[in-house]
Amino acid sequence: MRRWIIPLLILLYIAVFILSFALGRFPVTPYELMKILFSRILPIEADWTRQAESVVFNIRLPRILVASLIGAGLSLSGLVFQMIFRNPMVSPDVLGTTSGAGFGAAIALLLHLPSPSIPYFAFFFGLLAVFLVWLIGSRVPNNQILGLILGGIMISAIFESGTSFIKLVADPNDELPAITYFLMGSLAGCGNAELKTIAIPMVVSAIPLLLLSWHLNLLSLPEEEARSLGVNTKAVRAIAIASASLLTASSVAVAGMIGWVGLVIPHITRMMTGPDSRLTIPSSALLGAAFLTAVDTVARTVSYQEIPIGILTSFIGAPFFLYLIIREGRRNVA
Repeated sequence: MRRWIIPLLILLYIAVFILSFALGRFPVTPYELMKILFSRILPIEADWTRQAESVVFNIRLPRILVASLIGAGLSLSGLVFQMIFRNPMVSPDVLGTTSGAGFGAAIALLLHLPSPSIPYFAFFFGLLAVFLVWLIGSRVPNNQILGLILGGIMISAIFESGTSFIKLVADPNDELPAITYFLMGSLAGCGNAELKTIAIPMVVSAIPLLLLSWHLNLLSLPEEEARSLGVNTKAVRAIAIASASLLTASSVAVAGMIGWVGLVIPHITRMMTGPDSRLTIPSSALLGAAFLTAVDTVARTVSYQEIPIGILTSFIGAPFFLYLIIREGRRNVA
């Protein structure tokens, strides 16, 4: 059954992708969607309106692709961190990436910088947070994992305090609402510019994780045993952390703080595929992409005013995670 997981998840994503175009203020039927998409590569006679074509290429398609990339990135980074730290409670913000990126975006909004510069500020400070955590972890050579976790807690607290201070001094009529809304997490306004901003970092980060999937399996073993099998654990761990952090920073830079995706989706993936990272890595990326695309579709269609996607992921993720905790507790008792 597990060999069919990836094909089934591909079909699930395709179904969600098509449904996302069919829902909204300007619905596009699946047949019309296929004609419009293939018109760019095939000589198809245009029997659709210019408005429909504009909705597909300028509004709906970039946003859906951004949602897919962010969902895949957050899910994949959460899965990798859980494997590295051998802890299923770990999420993508364990190394302070999310807090750092949120702080960077808050600074850009406070300074009234141009909108295109906001993702770059968030991206820079997200990676800066990871770098600082890595420096702290390197000072604990006997237990680097513990050093990274404690460093992540400390750096996250510092950047969160900085963000709170920025919100305190921000103009309550202009700057504060913008900062608060960004930190809630939203894909409103995401278009081709945002897609170009995160596409390359996302792809560049995901490729090493796919190539190292077998080596990541061995990180669950004791350090000496993994090394005896020919794995350079320090190098693999460093590459995996860098790639997962880049995925998280890219996601927050464009869409703000979207919680629970990187915590819950890896759990669901392991329930379907087992612990083998050669299956869990592509499966987690596909499921995360389908999940966040579906949630974003709900966010922009369920009410007249668009709901920040971070609110919806919390509403869905928190109860489901509670279910997982109760389920595991009953299993352990049995």
